[in-house]
Amino acid sequence: MRYRIVHRTRYVYSQPVVLAHSEARMHPRATAIQTCAAAALAIDPPPQQRAEHEDAFGNRVLYFAVQEPHQALTVTATSEVEIGAAAAAPASPAWETALQRLLESAQPETRLARQFRLDSPGAAVTAEVRAYAAPSFSPGRPLLEAVADLNQRIHRDFTFDPESTTVATPLGDVLAQRHGVCQDFAHLAIACVRAFGLPARYVSGYLETVAPPGRDRLQGADVSHAWFAVHVPDAGWVDFDPTNDLLPTDRHVTTAWGRDYTDVTPLKGVIFGGGPHTLEVSVDMLRL
Repeated sequence: MRYRIVHRTRYVYSQPVVLAHSEARMHPRATAIQTCAAAALAIDPPPQQRAEHEDAFGNRVLYFAVQEPHQALTVTATSEVEIGAAAAAPASPAWETALQRLLESAQPETRLARQFRLDSPGAAVTAEVRAYAAPSFSPGRPLLEAVADLNQRIHRDFTFDPESTTVATPLGDVLAQRHGVCQDFAHLAIACVRAFGLPARYVSGYLETVAPPGRDRLQGADVSHAWFAVHVPDAGWVDFDPTNDLLPTDRHVTTAWGRDYTDVTPLKGVIFGGGPHTLEVSVDMLRL
């Protein structure tokens, strides 16, 4: 499947911003099944400085600085991505065996995966998180079977509600109210997996939406999306989407991954001035 993705972010400030330093993680990355054929980032007003690099997780990052007064900032990321068929999920050992292999392995990829066992700001392990995860991680259960069960339970037990949380809502509040969005469900799943000493990472990207039967597809109706992945020793990373209770397909485009949302925020930075502001975000994901 081949897509063109246009992700537009616009800030409008009540007072002039005299200086803005920003980082964008909006270019899809290369994976075993995904190739980014083209990517461009348009910034208005034009920045006086810009430089690209890879962060610690291998994500493409564009730093830019707008050094003239402005009351609006528009960042438009355009990319073309080709996605092949995902491989079938590999067989997995019992989760206890997987943990032991993880700790003993000298393979570089497995050693790098160990960092995703640790708490992070958005996905810290608590007693409540471990209690919620426990029914899925029964003794001797195959790792991927346990994670698939967790994925299904989150989808069943939590209601998708865009008005119920913000990017700053603590995981404990999400767990208590049983409402949230894809970011919250990914964070909960990650913390649940880490509660048993296993590595899990946060994946950000896009999900193609499908119009209801008989209705036209709406421009800008596609969405940024988030899911998670677990590491299987000797097999690699396997992705899960708890919002939709499935393994990501060729409708999922991967942009970045990290410990949690704070590592992969599409656009973040520091501004001087600005005052209260409004934010508009739209995503178009077109099949080519």
